[in-house]
Amino acid sequence: MKIVCAWMYAIGQYGFPPAIENVLKAIREMKDMGFEYVEAEGIGYENLDQVIAQREQIKEIYDGEGLKLANFAVLLPDVISMDKTVREKAFSYFQRGVETAAYLGSPYTWIDSYFPPLEVQKGIVPTEELVYGQEFRVRVPETFEWQQFWDSFIDAIDRCNRIARKNGIGLLVEPRVGEVVANSDAMLRMIEQINDDNLGVILDIGHQYAQKELIPLSIEKLGRHMKYVHVADNDGRENRHLAPGSGTVDWDEIFRLLKRRNFDGYFSVDLEQLPDLREKFLQTKRFLEDYAGRYQL
Repeated sequence: MKIVCAWMYAIGQYGFPPAIENVLKAIREMKDMGFEYVEAEGIGYENLDQVIAQREQIKEIYDGEGLKLANFAVLLPDVISMDKTVREKAFSYFQRGVETAAYLGSPYTWIDSYFPPLEVQKGIVPTEELVYGQEFRVRVPETFEWQQFWDSFIDAIDRCNRIARKNGIGLLVEPRVGEVVANSDAMLRMIEQINDDNLGVILDIGHQYAQKELIPLSIEKLGRHMKYVHVADNDGRENRHLAPGSGTVDWDEIFRLLKRRNFDGYFSVDLEQLPDLREKFLQTKRFLEDYAGRYQL
């Protein structure tokens, strides 16, 4: 089993997004915790610029510490903007971010599906600040037309995928509560329209369980398109990212089905900012190692 320290560790310890000096510090801490595989992210224009500028030093740390990058997120919500000028700026940055992912040796780059252009009445959009367990209330603008937006969205994801493929890496989309492709069926619809095996999805257990998805059924629906797993627990009522055993997720059935499918992708420890966060990451790492032995993954 390839167990990954998600970038949520760096965010939980040092803020959203972490300053570049803390990016370097967090990578070393991931190594000290015994992780072989790690994630990294470029969050927004400024943070992505900083990561790109430091990419040689970041690679030196990875290589020197014997770490392997499992996934590099290039998170720019403007790639789905309906404003052409805004969108083109985002894609120029996305191109550079994907080139950085390839330079760092990542097999994947991942993106969120981002929040649709609705007016948020209550709650905080996840690309602005990571707040778990919150409630959303939105208003649909008079000018919003779903089909027009969806067609534009599919074009944007297809373009992201083509950029990733050109650079020799896969593109993964993460479902998150309230976003454009927030569940398994929406992800399948997206995949069917783009129809390229370079595009895959993340099984995000915390997000999808909070949306009342039956995770074992999600595994069967997503099938071969599922290439990466984010591991977190909750009670199925609130969107929380807690250590396994803190909620009601049926882990035995999840791992039974992943074994049946011969899943050989990555398992990423993806916890929110919690007290004793380092220990919670280590606890989850041990949990996954135990299940790896039980199910020979």
